[in-house]
Amino acid sequence: MPSALHRYKAEFFKALAHPLRLAILDALREGERSVSSLQRELSVPQSALSRQLALLRERGLVEARREGQMVYYRPRDPEVYAFLDLGRRIFARHLEAERDRLAALKEET
Repeated sequence: MPSALHRYKAEFFKALAHPLRLAILDALREGERSVSSLQRELSVPQSALSRQLALLRERGLVEARREGQMVYYRPRDPEVYAFLDLGRRIFARHLEAERDRLAALKEET
């Protein structure tokens, strides 16, 4: 039977398992942003953005603040960026390995 920690980790990874949610988190790296600002930067319909922000909020990855009619989002725990940066480094190494593999194949021909 999975522990509470394993269940939490599974939900955490599910919350990150969508390209738009990752783009939202990257857009929030510099701090709080309004929904309209995120929508302009990410070029997505407001309904799609709202759905993904709601999920990130439910999972505790972002928090919201209302000011009049505007809603602003920010990362709840900036430590999530250490994890995302690690993923970026792993991806870069993967790309480099693929480049080297393709270069070796080219040399063989």
